[in-house]
Amino acid sequence: MKIILIQHLMLASLLIVTTNCQVNKGPKIINGNALGTTYTIKHDSNLSNNDLIFEIDNILEDINNSMSTYDKDSDISKINNGYLIQVDQYFRKVYEKSFEIWIQTGGAFDPTVGSLVNAYGFGPDQKNIKPLSETKIDSLLQLTGFDKIKLDDNGVIVKSNKNVKLDFNAIAKGFTVDIISKYIEKQGGKNFLVEIGGEIFAKGINPKNNQPWKIGIEYPDSSSLKRKNYDIYSLNDKAIATSGNYRHFRLDKITGKKFYHTIDPRTGKSVQSKILSASVISSDCITADAWATSLMVLSLNEGINLVESNSNIEALWIISTDSGFKSVFSSGW
Repeated sequence: MKIILIQHLMLASLLIVTTNCQVNKGPKIINGNALGTTYTIKHDSNLSNNDLIFEIDNILEDINNSMSTYDKDSDISKINNGYLIQVDQYFRKVYEKSFEIWIQTGGAFDPTVGSLVNAYGFGPDQKNIKPLSETKIDSLLQLTGFDKIKLDDNGVIVKSNKNVKLDFNAIAKGFTVDIISKYIEKQGGKNFLVEIGGEIFAKGINPKNNQPWKIGIEYPDSSSLKRKNYDIYSLNDKAIATSGNYRHFRLDKITGKKFYHTIDPRTGKSVQSKILSASVISSDCITADAWATSLMVLSLNEGINLVESNSNIEALWIISTDSGFKSVFSSGW
């Protein structure tokens, strides 16, 4: 869902700036495919686009080899299949951040939700939705919990149950945004924007107009074919990520019930909530990405309390009401 919420504005912006680039105005722009979605980068670094694309391809290949659940030969797939392997630095950093946010959210963010995600039909082997019985959910919960895995002193993931499945898809795009952003900054980039599947980090200003980067959050209406912005915000030296359920769900053809892609790792159930989307701003995109997912799992009151107690994040919730939508902001948004 994160892919859909912000990508629309980015694509529209891309068309405008690309036109201007033909007369040598604005930032350099590249775009491509990454992590099962698309990316857009606008930058003023010393790198040519070809050199930057080459480096991005290397970064993406390394991250895919490490953490893609869609690649049967990746490290995470091997770990999920019971192999004991020494993980790389990327895997270690994502594991450590995941553990941190798992603690902070009381288990609402949990990359061991993989077995439940697969059972509901949202994993790599997407199947038709089948309602899960309470007995089935209880059995899958025995395979869920970040306390069931650990990273030992040798850098090897050890599982208390061999059937525990890891899934970093709720944090990997944000992490990749950070890695690419740091590389651009090292190459002299002072004004740039990196977006992967709607997860964004922006620094400095937009060279096209010397104004802050503008980021749009989509109007949460799954029935509308024409997407429009719910609101637009400026972003500078910050990251933003958005998660939502209103477009990403599967339908039980027998009962007509919607199963949303957000699964609560604490209960094992598809989240049914009036929260349509949650957007998080943070100093880095890995944090924003994980917290955006977490706030879709947590109740509104739980989320507000946790955000207000964390100085590194601010949040916006879009809530469904009888008359339409309403916004709820954290105090520092």
